[in-house]
Amino acid sequence: MADIAARVTLREITADSVRAVMALAVNEHQTRFVAPNAWSLGQALFAPEAWYRAICLDGAPVGFVMLADQTLLDPMPAHPQVEVWRLMVDARHQRQGIGRAAMLQVIAHVRRKGGVDRLRISYVPGPGSPEPLYRSLGFEPTGEMDEDEVVMALPLGQA
Repeated sequence: MADIAARVTLREITADSVRAVMALAVNEHQTRFVAPNAWSLGQALFAPEAWYRAICLDGAPVGFVMLADQTLLDPMPAHPQVEVWRLMVDARHQRQGIGRAAMLQVIAHVRRKGGVDRLRISYVPGPGSPEPLYRSLGFEPTGEMDEDEVVMALPLGQA
């Protein structure tokens, strides 16, 4: 899995790649965990804090990630927060380390921004949830719930 990380990139979604990103889907039993990409892209159009990218393997879209990044707001809050709003890897590309590689790049992106003390993420609990992946990356439960989702955070060591 170490070499797959070098093959995974986060790329801006363009007119040339948007259809491929919208066609990506998780396994049927995972649909309760993440919204379809078309829904997420539509939501991003009306959310100035949305930062989103195609997760690519060897240049081809295989997943999608979207952040709610308050540092993009104008005016920016005094203590901006960043949260992973969506993360998905297409059913055909799961269990290869792509999600982990993408999340490591997201974490590095947020750390480079500075001014953010932790990265938040949430998940719907249950069999097949992404909780083990998030824990393995250092995320810990905050004790908060966002409707039916457990909220976790990763300290970034900065303020």
